[in-house]
Parts: sequence; C-alpha cells; structure tokens
Amino acid sequence: MFIPVENEFTVPFDHSFRVADVPTHPPGDPGSDKELKKQLKKLTKNLDDLQRKFYAHDRHALLLVFQAMDAAGKDSTIRAVMRGVNPAGCQVFSFKQPSALELDHDFLWRTAKRLPERGRFGIFNRSYYEEVLVVRVHPEYLDNQKLPDCVDHEAIWKQRYESIRDHEKHLARNGTIILKFWLNVSREEQKRRFLSRIEEPEKHWKFSASDVRERGFWDAYMQAYEDALNQTSKPWAPWFAIPADNKKWMRVQVARIIVDTLEALKVDYPTVTDKEKQKLEEMRKLLESE
Repeated sequence: MFIPVENEFTVPFDHSFRVADVPTHPPGDPGSDKELKKQLKKLTKNLDDLQRKFYAHDRHALLLVFQAMDAAGKDSTIRAVMRGVNPAGCQVFSFKQPSALELDHDFLWRTAKRLPERGRFGIFNRSYYEEVLVVRVHPEYLDNQKLPDCVDHEAIWKQRYESIRDHEKHLARNGTIILKFWLNVSREEQKRRFLSRIEEPEKHWKFSASDVRERGFWDAYMQAYEDALNQTSKPWAPWFAIPADNKKWMRVQVARIIVDTLEALKVDYPTVTDKEKQKLEEMRKLLESE
C-alpha cells in the first residue's frame, strides 16, 4: 500500500486536529501574485509530465477529494491545478443533492461508481463526505434517505465514519492513491466573496440565497469538519487542511502536494523486453522499406 507524502498541512492521524487552531490565511509572506503564478505554472508543468507517466504505468489510480464551505474556491482550484493535464487521463465529478435513484442505494454508491480506473486521475468536487457534513448539520435530511427502521440516528455518524475508513482503506490496498483537501476559508472571507458575487454581474449566476442561509450554521459545520477530519485522516488517505483565504497561494499548495506525492510514487513509462525490442526493430525496417 502506497502512503502519500505528509507535509505541514496534513491533518494528524491521532485525532488531535482542532479547527480553531489552524489558519485560514497563509503562514508568513505568501509572495506576490506574479511569484505565485510562476510557481503554479512550474508545478502544473511537472504535473502534466507526471500524469503522462502515471497513465502509461497503469498500476494506480489517483483520487482527489475536495471539500469546503461555499465560496472557498473548489471549482477554481480544480481548474487552475489541472489546467495542463491531458483530459483523457482525468475525470471530474460534482456531487450535490442526491437523486431519487441515489437515495435507493447506500450513501457510498453514487461516488463508488465514479471512482477512477487505473492510470487516471479522479476528482470529486464534494463527495461521500457530504453525508457526515451537511447531513450531520441538517439531520432532518436522514428522513428522506429511506434508511431501515433499525438504524440508530444517534450512532449513525460513528458508523458512517467507520464505513468511510473501510472504503478508503480497501481502495488504497488496491492501488488507489487518495488525497483529500479541506479548503479552509474564514467566515469573513466567505462574506466578502458572496458580496462580490452580488456586486459583479458576471458572478450573479454563482450566487445562491441558500448559501447565505447556511452561514447561520457556521459553528455546526466547523464542528462537523473537525469530527470528520479527525475520524478519517489516515496515512493511506490523509486530509490536508489548506488555508483558503488567499486563492492563488492555496492553489500552489494543492498542486505541490499532488506533485510531491506522484514524485514519491516514482512511476515511469513502461519498459519493453528484449523480445519486444526485436519486434520493434523488425517493424521499423518494414516501414522503412516501403
């Protein structure tokens, strides 16, 4: 089982994580926008090269999970970090309110059928973690999930954490590398971004009144995140709590973690046997003789 690289933003595996203790802004001087743009460009170039090798090697899958409060920058981070990656080796899925069909299955079903195959990057913009985040903040949503009568609504969160841990460990044992990013935006910065969506016409489509209503549950969400990250950050499926008040800096950190992890995996283009090389030489001569 491959263990992803840890760094300063890795959520500890000993349940000691506290939301109140982690920053939402970059530690120290983040650098100028120009410097950050240059760093990201270099990292995305490296990621493009690594993705090609990863695809050709075809022994692992990469699952990137993004969770955050609204306006934290999930969409733009995915777009910026994956800008140079070959679309043939990358797939992105967003998960919002479950459909009637999805509610007829267990809570992991709708994401399990979207998992990346070997050689590919799979990106979840929100994920099965919604079931221990938004549903925990709004437990009344359980009433629509067609759960058996025997389900204990008090114990369900502990049970779902256990199911998630088992699910992720199974994936890791079978070659899926899992990196999970919590983009940690402050309440003040979220307010500023919401106001920007109201004030700028080109951003009106992004604004939702329900997002503002959810701000009233901010403390409950922070507790849900704290519990979920403590319960499910494991060496084979780590969480990274990335300060998200500075989007450009945040994207650099996400890209760096992905690049560092893939470099540690040490994948390369497959080599061919002597017999295969001989066959290639025969084909070369045949083509040249035409």
